Amino acid sequence: MKHFTRFFAAFFLTLTLLTAGGCASTSKQEGTGEYVDDSVVTGKVKAAILNEPSLSSAEINVETFKGVVQLSGFVNSKADINKAVNVARSVTGVTSVKNDMRLK
Repeated sequence: MKHFTRFFAAFFLTLTLLTAGGCASTSKQEGTGEYVDDSVVTGKVKAAILNEPSLSSAEINVETFKGVVQLSGFVNSKADINKAVNVARSVTGVTSVKNDMRLK
């Protein structure tokens, strides 16, 4: 009976560790918590761009992966590109900004 109990304890411990490991992130895939964090950062950056009257927020796309924000889309001027990048950098949780925006 003692061996039976140890076996099940070891089995459940192993199962718990494997399950927790399945939720961990890798270099190319986010864990569940990181995905939620990145979604929050994306929302904050979109809101910050929307609140900037000189930028056309409908034409700027925002994506976030592990704190790195990628801006893409088309804008009217180099000044708009610089403004969008600066606005994104000012948001809490942004580690860096990748600029893929293009001029119209």
